[in-house]
Amino acid sequence: MSESPHTVYVVDDDAGMLESTQWLLESVGLQVKPYADGRQFLESVNPAQTGCAILDIRMPGLGGLNIQEELQKRGSQLPIIFVSGHADVPIVVRAFRSGAFDFIEKPFNEQLLLDSVQQALQENQQASRRQQGDQHTETLIAALTRRERDVFMPLAQGYTSREIAEQLDVGIKTIDLYRARVMKRLGVERVPDVTGIAIAAGLLDPLKLRER
Repeated sequence: MSESPHTVYVVDDDAGMLESTQWLLESVGLQVKPYADGRQFLESVNPAQTGCAILDIRMPGLGGLNIQEELQKRGSQLPIIFVSGHADVPIVVRAFRSGAFDFIEKPFNEQLLLDSVQQALQENQQASRRQQGDQHTETLIAALTRRERDVFMPLAQGYTSREIAEQLDVGIKTIDLYRARVMKRLGVERVPDVTGIAIAAGLLDPLKLRER
């Protein structure tokens, strides 16, 4: 079975709890990968995988907080929902300070867990889409030649061909040529779309479009 964006990883050394949590999640159509051992989970999970993880806090060997720390070292963006029958304040504080998505005490209300999982999956998918969009934008801009980049920024700022020609000390026809090439490479037909790409890439402040 291949992993999907809706994969929920459940790590719990309590066999009964692991099985019942898996059943609950699968009953609402989610794909579940259960693990009774934290190290086994870390060995099999892809840091780039989307979804979310439900981790028991206290387990033999690697506990939930240790797993969270290791995932962060690997650059994983998986939202983590901790479950524990021993939710003392220092542990809860440590978990949230380290970026936990939620902390639920055992025995937990089933709907509470399902709501938390759905929210975590939604947030993770949105973050993944934003990251993919950023990478796509960076790829588009990186494909521009040096001269195209010279035209790209003032074009994004809303300068006319005449103004850009004066800035770069070249003819208007030359600017019109590069302007068309820039828009073709970026796959857009309107100047506002060029502006949007520059803003998305962090190259332009939308409040200071005409400032150089």
